[in-house]
Amino acid sequence: MALTRFERFLASILRGAVGMLFAVFQLLAPRRGADRSARRLPPITNPLLRVPAMRLARMIRRREVTSVEVVQTYIDRIQEINPLINAMVKDRFSLALQEAAQVDKLIEEETGGEDVLEDRLPLLGVPFTVKEAFSLQGMPNSTGLVSRRGVISATDAPPVALLKRAGAIPLGVTNCSELCMWLESHNRLYGITNNPYDLERIPGGSSGGEGSILGGGGSVIGVGSDVGGSIRIPAFFNGIFGHKPTSGVVSNVGQFPLASGQQPGFLCTGPMCRYAQDLLPMLRVMGGANADRLSLSSEVDLKRLRFFSVPHDGGSPLVSPVDQQLVLAQRRVVERLEADLGVKVQQLKIPQLKYSFQIWSAMMGAPGKDGKQPTSFAELMSDHGKKVWPLWEMAKWTVGLSKHTVAAIGLVLVEMFQRSQPTQFILQQKESLQKDLEELLGTDGVLLYPSHPHLAPKHHHPLFTPFNFSYTGIFNILGLPVTQCPLGLSVEGLPLGLQLVVGKQQDRLSLATAVFLEKTFGGWRDPGSIATATTQLDTGRGTSMTKS
Repeated sequence: MALTRFERFLASILRGAVGMLFAVFQLLAPRRGADRSARRLPPITNPLLRVPAMRLARMIRRREVTSVEVVQTYIDRIQEINPLINAMVKDRFSLALQEAAQVDKLIEEETGGEDVLEDRLPLLGVPFTVKEAFSLQGMPNSTGLVSRRGVISATDAPPVALLKRAGAIPLGVTNCSELCMWLESHNRLYGITNNPYDLERIPGGSSGGEGSILGGGGSVIGVGSDVGGSIRIPAFFNGIFGHKPTSGVVSNVGQFPLASGQQPGFLCTGPMCRYAQDLLPMLRVMGGANADRLSLSSEVDLKRLRFFSVPHDGGSPLVSPVDQQLVLAQRRVVERLEADLGVKVQQLKIPQLKYSFQIWSAMMGAPGKDGKQPTSFAELMSDHGKKVWPLWEMAKWTVGLSKHTVAAIGLVLVEMFQRSQPTQFILQQKESLQKDLEELLGTDGVLLYPSHPHLAPKHHHPLFTPFNFSYTGIFNILGLPVTQCPLGLSVEGLPLGLQLVVGKQQDRLSLATAVFLEKTFGGWRDPGSIATATTQLDTGRGTSMTKS
């Protein structure tokens, strides 16, 4: 089925409008925290910054290094890079050092041995960072909304509390897009966040501050949320690992804005980190008792899994074609899986993926089980205050008087034209895709799929391609767990990557595959140590098998 006249009209209006606004935006958009004279970060020099979180915890327990030393090392790195990337928007360094000193004292006085500490406090003394949209006691919780400038969290969101209970020490909160609903982490409260691999490019959104601080070596583990790709897109653009868990495993309580309608079933909280081996223990901690559903302790034999590869969404006219470097990177993954594991990766085409944006948009706007419509974006922007009139806000924005970003204003404009109910055709496509993928993946299947059509774009360029997040958003609607994996660097020195999609509650399969891909392709790379591109891509073309 082709796009409806309405959808074609809406797409053309959006593209035309952002084209006219782009020149104005370049003049008016705030650039706090950005030194554009330097394109990349200084290299990492302290070896502690290159140690995975679980190994750091072991070193701290064994008194090979103190928690104070580790926390101070990360504070130093943040102070070095944050003026360039503007990722951390509020720190708690003094409190973190006090808590680290308490950890060192606890270890000094512990008589039960290392095993007792590991079982009770698996992340003891390890620093972490948190997306500002989550409650972290004593820290702001504005989600980039100017009207929430004075909101300070009195408690911790449950996943944050569980990490703290496991011994981890929060360093501060990181930037996000306004109300967590855009590809770029930019708002009128904290300004714009930069990509550590190229300061002129975006870190993604909405968990872009987390992606940037992790990718730049200012944090080793962090907390993000994802309703359309907000963990996976920043993880991709910043060359790190991120995991969107099976829906309902990790609590979404303690975030702003609150999900409504059917959105609570699509929103996921999950781990972001530089090292694949940290994903599973973080998920185990963040999931609490719910993590037992995932059988995370069960061993995974990669040679016994079935692998599938889908190179693109089938050609949606709303979405950009996949960059050839990403196509070739995914092909290299297929080759290494087949060569190293002795498996056969089946090449597929899944036609329903062409409607990913329409499915995501329709389901995000659908009423909940109680029949109530989700809270509108305009209502969220007003935050119980004065009603937001998008055309008036756009007029104010053009003269620098709006308290909102052009992306947020544009979303309200789009919302005005959206249908309140998904069409029967889109519902059929969604149900068909859900059935086909669940049957395909079962309990032993792993699907390779692009993370995004483009490498990390330059600032504001997503305004021209607002529907490209469909590559990630579709899996929120389907409730499937997905792990984002880095795959080296492009010829421009930007991160490559792909998504690993698995069946519900089979998170351990994608997490185990991520560990394999990290060993095979090198995982995260220090952006400060990259002088030239280091990745060579095989340009040979393989044959494809089409799903019948």
